[in-house]
Amino acid sequence: MTTIRVLHVDDNENILNLTSDYLEAAVEEPDLEVQTVQRPEVALDVLAEEPINCVVSDYKMGEMNGLELFEAIRERYPTLPFILFTGEGSEKIASEAISAGVTDYLQKDATTQQYELLANRIANVVEAHRSRQLLGERTRRLETLISNLPGIVYRCRNEPEWPMEIVEGEIERLTGYTADQLAAGELTWGDDVLHPADADAVWKSIQRSLANDGTFEVTYRIVTADGATKWMWERGRMVDVDSGGSDALEGFITDITERKERERELERRTEELEELTDELEEQYRHLFEEAPVMAVVTRAEDGRPIVDDCNHRVVETLDYDRDEIVGEELATFYTPASVRKLLGGGYKRALAGEFMSENRELVTAEDEVVETLLRAVPRRDARDEIVGTLALYIDVSERKALERQATRLEEFASIVSHDLRNPLNVAQTRTKLARQETGSPHLDDAVRAHERMAALIEDLLTLARLGDRIAETESVALGHLVERCWADAPTADATLRVETDRTVRADRSRLRQLVENLVRNSVEHGSTSSRPTTDDAGVAVTVGNLADGFYVADDGTGIPEADRDDVFEAGYSTADAGTGFGLRIVEQVADAHGWTVDVTESADGGARFEIRGVEFGA
Repeated sequence: MTTIRVLHVDDNENILNLTSDYLEAAVEEPDLEVQTVQRPEVALDVLAEEPINCVVSDYKMGEMNGLELFEAIRERYPTLPFILFTGEGSEKIASEAISAGVTDYLQKDATTQQYELLANRIANVVEAHRSRQLLGERTRRLETLISNLPGIVYRCRNEPEWPMEIVEGEIERLTGYTADQLAAGELTWGDDVLHPADADAVWKSIQRSLANDGTFEVTYRIVTADGATKWMWERGRMVDVDSGGSDALEGFITDITERKERERELERRTEELEELTDELEEQYRHLFEEAPVMAVVTRAEDGRPIVDDCNHRVVETLDYDRDEIVGEELATFYTPASVRKLLGGGYKRALAGEFMSENRELVTAEDEVVETLLRAVPRRDARDEIVGTLALYIDVSERKALERQATRLEEFASIVSHDLRNPLNVAQTRTKLARQETGSPHLDDAVRAHERMAALIEDLLTLARLGDRIAETESVALGHLVERCWADAPTADATLRVETDRTVRADRSRLRQLVENLVRNSVEHGSTSSRPTTDDAGVAVTVGNLADGFYVADDGTGIPEADRDDVFEAGYSTADAGTGFGLRIVEQVADAHGWTVDVTESADGGARFEIRGVEFGA
């Protein structure tokens, strides 16, 4: 139930009480709560403290009459309803009351009906006051909303020119025109603002929408007063028919130029992304096809791998057509042992996200076995779910063959080291003892032959066991190492010149092998006995610097140019005492370090071996 709080002002206490009782009982709704005061001054204090909806006042009340009280109240509460309820009835008082602007005027009489009439008057004026307040609040809110809307609120006639009747909001900011220009008909939205290229399409689109449900929503371009083009979004509806017979539309228009620009930028980037995706797809396809290993894409069906795609190396290696491989189970191309690994947990681990690295044996169309090293990674879909694998198979058949060959070579080296060296040691010892006992010159040849056999065994073991392997490199003082090698080698009357103080990064032990063999080669092949001269001086060996390495040169007879391509072949030698493996060991050591070794003529006409690509240390 609605309650109306009434302040009744009258200097007659009896009238106050009587009126209050009648008013509170006069109507059931609204409920009237009456507060009474006898002095107008007190009424002002009550209004300052209490929420009063209506003031009812007598006219004649001592020092301040009812109209004077009204004036005082209006200054503070300009819209508060005020009813002059007086027994001093006259045309003059009524005229003054109306001129002053009181809400209502009612003359007292001797009947009780006057209280019912007064109650109705109070209810009416308060209801009217509340309605005006509500309307004012709604109007204020609407004005606030319109003033804060990022666009235009309008009412126009539904005609191709879209003549505006009401237009409010950010008209000038959006169009460069004023609201007055549009509302006064100086220009129309359809002819002067709407982009000419969009006018016909907008008209047809709105009419179709209106015919459907009386509402519409369109996007179009406008041309502003300064010639700029902007994008607008508009929503509206049909509201009534005006007196001229034209439908009236009301709606809202806002600027979406930035959104359109973002959309265009997004479209542009999307196109670029699609182009990039196509390029990446093409690159992926190229890399997939040209990968130096066999590549297979699988999908999981009931936990079993099905071949979705494969590159040409798979086709070439297995000797099947591509369509004979794609769509088949991967296990079809495995040996039984590899199938057990695949289905016994290998593929399941890959589907669980594990990166696989295992040996696999593939079977070709001719039932030949291809040994491979498998590298399998999970394959994910757009939702990042694992749906299969990308499997890369590295053909290690040759490597496995080399490993088996290395194993056999190691077995051979073991035999040479044990089964040949031991009886050779016995033969050497026995021959030397026999030479001491008999003095036979034939035994000298046997001793030399045994020594050559021992040298051959040592070089063969070096070639077989070390090959092109090196340990960790370290900084090695080259000159000091050369001098140590020279001191430990049988150099007879040969001489050494060390012209380097560099430090090189190398495997010390293997670098020593290289130097020892080069020194021994110079001494054996460049000795005086092999020179066409009577000079008995020994060969001179020089070790010096190169820009990217070092050289070992002698002043001996040199190596004919026609033979230089053969000197690094195993077994090549021009000296009777040579094994033919020394320079082969030199080349292996150089290769193991990533160096190159070449032979040329020295400045003194002898042999010069140049080692390049050397890394120098601190």
